[in-house]
Amino acid sequence: MTDRMPALYIGHGAPPLLDDPTWSGQLAAWAADLPRPRAILIVSAHWESAPVMLSAPGAPLVYDFGGFDPKYYRMTYETPDASWLAQRVAAMMPATEPVHQHATRGLDHGAWVPLRIMYPAADIPVLQMSLPTQDPTRLLALGERLRSLRDEGVLIIGSGFLTHGLPFLTSWRIDAEAPGWSADFDAWAGEALARGDVDALADYQHRAPGMPYAHPTVEHYTPLFVTLGAATTPDEPGIQVIDGFWMGLSKRSLQVA
Repeated sequence: MTDRMPALYIGHGAPPLLDDPTWSGQLAAWAADLPRPRAILIVSAHWESAPVMLSAPGAPLVYDFGGFDPKYYRMTYETPDASWLAQRVAAMMPATEPVHQHATRGLDHGAWVPLRIMYPAADIPVLQMSLPTQDPTRLLALGERLRSLRDEGVLIIGSGFLTHGLPFLTSWRIDAEAPGWSADFDAWAGEALARGDVDALADYQHRAPGMPYAHPTVEHYTPLFVTLGAATTPDEPGIQVIDGFWMGLSKRSLQVA
């Protein structure tokens, strides 16, 4: 019998995450504590597209970053074919929201960077799904449609960064102190997650301190709602597995049952 998988919201960092022993160790330990997935369905901040699009089997990685060590552009992450999962996802969508199978797009760094750490053998099928909207209500509904995949051994991951005010950072050290806007938003979100307060989290534009600096654009925050929607009971508090900061940004990450 297949284990029912949780759903996760993770911070994915940038390619240098692969060389950070602290955060890499946290992600690796987290993955080791989970049941082994039959497959992984991941929604990344770095693919915004409507209607919903799905990555192509066997397509090369997307190196959607610049200015880093050339070694990151040579990395690969070749996983088994996830075509069967693409068919399952397409079948779950209503007729009014058709799914498009992209012909050439592979995994972007919001997917392959953390997965290289969590599942380094690359022996689990991975399908990436685009982020079709920034509306929390619609994303919660999308996660709910996908929820039953967890009973089939599919690990659902929303991949973003709980704060992502890159234009407002003044230090690029991994151990840089968190700016006030980042620390304030992180504390607010951590408390709302601990209460299971989905309404507050969805109303972040009006309720969260640190805005708009914490998220001048919101695509790194909103994958959280796919995860919450996929939860058995979205307003039941999950487990905040990782917290703290990386380059001053919140790496707080969540597991829901």
